[in-house]
Parts: sequence; structure tokens; C-alpha cells
Amino acid sequence: MREEIVDRVKALAQRQNLDAVVVLSPENYAYVTGLVVPSHPLMRWRHAAVAIKADGTRALLSVDMEASTVRKRFPNETIKIWKEFSYDAMDRLADLLAEIGVAEGRIGIEMDFVPGGDLAKLRARLPKASWTAVEADLARARQIKTPAEIDLLRRLSVIADKAIKTAYDAMAPGKSEFDLANVLTGALYTEGAEYFKMLIIATGERSVFPNVGPTSRVLQEHDICRVEVFPIIAGYHAGVCRTAQVGTAPAHAEEIWAKLVECKYMLLDLIKPGAICSEIYSVYCKKLEALNLPLISFVGHGIGLHLHEDPYLGAICDQPLEAGMVLGIEPLIYETGYGFGMQNKDMVLVTDKGCELLSDFTNTDRLIRIG
Repeated sequence: MREEIVDRVKALAQRQNLDAVVVLSPENYAYVTGLVVPSHPLMRWRHAAVAIKADGTRALLSVDMEASTVRKRFPNETIKIWKEFSYDAMDRLADLLAEIGVAEGRIGIEMDFVPGGDLAKLRARLPKASWTAVEADLARARQIKTPAEIDLLRRLSVIADKAIKTAYDAMAPGKSEFDLANVLTGALYTEGAEYFKMLIIATGERSVFPNVGPTSRVLQEHDICRVEVFPIIAGYHAGVCRTAQVGTAPAHAEEIWAKLVECKYMLLDLIKPGAICSEIYSVYCKKLEALNLPLISFVGHGIGLHLHEDPYLGAICDQPLEAGMVLGIEPLIYETGYGFGMQNKDMVLVTDKGCELLSDFTNTDRLIRIG
């Protein structure tokens, strides 16, 4: 168990006058335990849970199929097992909560995750308990990363950056997007990723599409290529995007890229503790107008156990930045008007005095060149 995070959840329960907090989502389960139960993110009805009382007492719920994995990781923890094909997860969770003494208590739970039918079953099994939504509190706690989380996100940022560069270095006109994906995925695992999500490979006329995967399309001279990937370790994501040219860049590409580089460095100057997210976005929009680039709805977001987390560098987020936050920033323009799109996504840590660029393996001041 990640004791620093357990203490955060314990403090949350105390602040909200709760007797216990039940963590059910794969993201928050990983946040508290440090373990991604292998099938939990894939089949979210395969419930895994942690109940943490305000006094720090905790117990785990596991499906029988994954019980050996959970017991191996947590040999000294109380674990209640439910039978997958008996569909009795909520019955066993109710038993667990009764056994730790909160059957009639105030219990926090992730209302945005627990299915309505499961919550109804819990209420029927524990009719004297009251249930409170805590997903926003957990999300807020996750915004400030621990030193261990920061080290992991720094590592993931470099994994993504190096893997994309490795893939680009292996490409040439005549290679396909599938070829690029093959090299990239191999490089991710070589660098230490456990898994990845959202492999975006968009070349030539397809570079205008935001979130598309690889195809058999062949790279051609003057193509623009956009590649973005989210490598994962222990449930945590880093998101990095790099744009390249095949041979000689098409007309206007270098000029537009230079403008996006200006935007990147402006954001790095603006990101610091106390800076208001919406104010950073407003300055960014003014910069886009001055550079004659189209506006976008946001230019950055928190990242960690979700691909997108609060805070957002957008118009409606008035939250100040704090040291320990990790953001993905992404100056981009999909519709340049010249048949290609461009994006430069980086990982950034908010520090005590400003920010640190985590995805610093590749110099993106100029377009990467293929061939």
C-alpha cells in the first residue's frame, strides 16, 4: 500500500466527517495501492476496492480470479474475496464494511464510477449507512504528485520522447504508418513501458485528424507526420507528441512550426505556482491571434492516472497552479489550411519557482526530419 496516499485518504475522511472512504475505480485503486489489478481496467465490473476508515484501518476487496495476485502483493492486508460468476461483489463489499465497523456510518464512494445497480445493492445491504460522493476530493488530491509519482512521470515522459524519436529515425519515404507503429511500440517496451494507450499516427493528409491510429498509408516526400503516444507504468500515463517532416517540408510548414515553438516557450514562462489556469489560456489565445493561428479550447491539462485530469489550461478553469502538479501542454493546429496538421505535446512539472520540462529528450525547436 502507498502509505502516503492512504494518509491522504484518511485525512479526506476526517475533513468530510466520514467514517470510511471506498475506492473502486481502477485509477484510484492504483493510486492508493500502487497496484493495477490486471483485468480491472479492461473489465470494470470486475470490482477491486479498498475501504479506508478515518482512523486508518483498511481492507481490500478482490475478485477470485485476481486473488492470488492481490494476496502476493499484500500478504499482511485484510482481503475479502468475491466470486466472479456469482456476481456478489457488492454483497462481499457490504460484509467487508460491516466487519470494519462502518455498517451504520457515513461512507464516501466514487459516485461517478459505481454502477447504479451496485449502489442500490449496497444501500439495500447496509440500510443504515449513508453514502457521499468523494470522486472530486480524490481527483483534487491526485493533482499534487508525490516525489515518487513525479519520478515515474519524468521517466515515462522520456520513454515516450525517445520511442517516438527512435521510430522517426527508422523511417524513410516508402515506409508505412504500420512500419512506424511497429518500431514505436517495440521502442516503448525496450525503454521500459508496461503498456500504452492512444497510439496516434497521422501522416500527410491524415495529419489533420486529431486521434487516429496507423494505417497502411506510405510516407511520401513533403509529408508532415504527427505521432502521439501515452506509455504506462503502474497505471500512470505520460503524453508526448512529436511532428516531423519527410524530406523537405511542405510550403508554410516551417513558418507555422516556428510559431508553435514560440507558443511552447511562452507557456513554459507562464507556468508557475499561483498562475491562474484561465489567465494562462487567455494570454495564449492573444498570442495565437497575434500569430494569425486559430484558437483552440484548451492548451494543457493535468495528467497522471487519467490521460486528462484537472486542472485544465482553458477558459473555464480559474484554479491556480501549485508546485507538484504535472501538466501536458500541447500547442497545436490541426487545420493549417495547407493540407497538414501540427502538434507539439510536452510533459511539464510545476516547481516551486516555475516549471520543468520533463519530455526533454528531443529538441523540437525545428521540425524533426525523416530521410
